[in-house]
Amino acid sequence: MTQPQSLAPFPSPTAQPTPKKTRQAFRAAFAALLVMSFTLPAANVALAQRAPDGFADLAERLLPAVVNISTTQTTKEQQRGPQPRGPEIPQFPPGSPFEEFFKDFFDRNRPDSQQQQSRKVTSLGSGFIVDAAGYVVTNNHVIEDADEITVILHDDTNLKAKLVGRDKNTDLALLKVESSKPLPFVKFGDSDKSRVGDWVVAIGNPFGLGGTVTAGIISARARDIQSGPYDDYLQTDASINRGNSGGPMFNLAGDVIGINTAIFSPTGGSVGIGFAIPSALAKPVIDQLKDTGKIRRGWLGVRIQQVTDEIAESLGLNKARGALVAGVTDGGPAEKGGLESGDVVLKFDNKDVTEMRRLPRIVAETPVDREVPVTVWRKGKEQNVRVKVGELKEDQTASATPSTGESQRGTPSGAVSVLGMGLSDVNGRLREQFRLPNDAKGVVVVDVQGNSPAGEKGIRAGDLVLEVAQDKVDNAGDVKSRIDKAKAAKRKSILLLVERQGDQRFVVLPLS
Repeated sequence: MTQPQSLAPFPSPTAQPTPKKTRQAFRAAFAALLVMSFTLPAANVALAQRAPDGFADLAERLLPAVVNISTTQTTKEQQRGPQPRGPEIPQFPPGSPFEEFFKDFFDRNRPDSQQQQSRKVTSLGSGFIVDAAGYVVTNNHVIEDADEITVILHDDTNLKAKLVGRDKNTDLALLKVESSKPLPFVKFGDSDKSRVGDWVVAIGNPFGLGGTVTAGIISARARDIQSGPYDDYLQTDASINRGNSGGPMFNLAGDVIGINTAIFSPTGGSVGIGFAIPSALAKPVIDQLKDTGKIRRGWLGVRIQQVTDEIAESLGLNKARGALVAGVTDGGPAEKGGLESGDVVLKFDNKDVTEMRRLPRIVAETPVDREVPVTVWRKGKEQNVRVKVGELKEDQTASATPSTGESQRGTPSGAVSVLGMGLSDVNGRLREQFRLPNDAKGVVVVDVQGNSPAGEKGIRAGDLVLEVAQDKVDNAGDVKSRIDKAKAAKRKSILLLVERQGDQRFVVLPLS
C-alpha cells in the first residue's frame, strides 16, 4: 500500500546555514507578508468563508427549531403455512357453563393459517419548523403511508401533526402542528450562492438519538443520484445517517440551504457522502404546499437528450450546451409554440440551459399558463420563439415521447449500404419483419455491421432513420446522397434522427 507523503509548507532553497542577519531579514519580510495578506481590500477576501472557531453558538441558536418526527403505520401480514395450535381447551363435564365460555375464548385467540394479523410499525426521522404558526418541513419518505405523525420538539414536547401536502417527485412534505406557545423557526437561504468548500452544519435525529449536530463542507453541487426527474442535490461530508432524513443543512449564517435526504453507504452508516435537496428547489415547492396543499408544475411537451461534443460539432455549436429536442408531443405547448425536433434549447424564460437536466427543472418551476421566450439553436443560428407553458399531469413526464406522425407513401427503392448500415425504404414486408407500425415513416435499417460506425453507436436492424443532417429523408437514396455530400464537404461527422419502437433520439456517426 502506498503511504501518504508529508508535504513541507515551504521548500528549503539550500542546505547551508543562514546567517543571523539574513534570518532576521527573512523574518521581517515574512512578517510584512503576513500583515499584507490580512490587510487586503475586503472585496478580495469576502468571497471566501473563514473556518469558524466553533459551532456551539450556531447550534445553540438552531437546535430548538429542529424536530424529531415519529410515525406509526399499521400493517397487515398474511399468516402462511402451518401455525401453532395453541393450548387445548380444558375438559369439562358436558353441558358445563365453563365449556362454552372457554370454547369462545380459545376460538377468538387461536392462530389461523389464513388470518391477517395487524401490527404497528414505528419509524423516526427529522424535520424543522419554518413558521411560528407550526409548519414543519420533512422528507416525503419519512411520513409516507403513516397513520399517525408526531412531532417531538427539542424540549421533548409531543405534538400531533397533520399532513398539509406532499410532493413525491422532490421527496418533500409539509406538516402542521398546533401549539399553545410560539414555536422557534428557521428560514430558507439561497443554496445557489453556496460554493463547493463552504462550511455547513447538519442537525437531525440519527438512529433515534435526538438532536445531533455534525459539520462538514459542501463537497459537490448538482448531483444526479437517479432518484427523481429533478435531481440537483448538494453533496456533503457532514455526517448524515439513518434518521437524519428531513433534517436541515445550514450555512454559517444559520439559513437552511438544504434538506438532508440520502446517503451513499456500502455499510449503512455515514462514509462522508450525503445528499441534500437544495433550498432553491425546495422553497418553491414548500410555498406551493403551504398555499394550496398541492403542486402545479409547468409542462413543455418535448423529449430531450444530452448535447454531446459530437452533436455540438455536427450542429455548429461552439460547445456542448443546452437540451436537444428529440421529439415534440402532438398538440403540446412546444408544438403550439413552434419548437421543432432537432432544436437545441439554449434559454428558457431568459434562464440559461447549461445542460439537458436543467431544462425540466426550469420548466417545472415556471408558472402554468405563462407565455415565455425560448431561445433555440436551429439551422446553425439562434432563433427565438414564445411558448405558453402547460400543466404537468400525473400521467405525463417531463420528457414526453412523441408520436410517429403521418404514414409514408411512395415506391420502395432498392437497398443501399452506408457507414455499415444496410438501408431500405419502408414496405409491407419490412413492417411485418421488424414489427413496425402501419404508419411508420422514414428509412428502415435492415442490417448493421458490428464493427462499423453505426454498430458502435448502437444502431440496430429495425431502427428507422427519419432525418440526416436535420433534413427529412424519404428513401434510402436520400440518406446515401446526404452522407456523400457531407463527406465531400470534409465534415467529420453527421447527425441522424433515429426511431426505435416510437422512441426517437439523435445519433452522431463519424464519417472518417
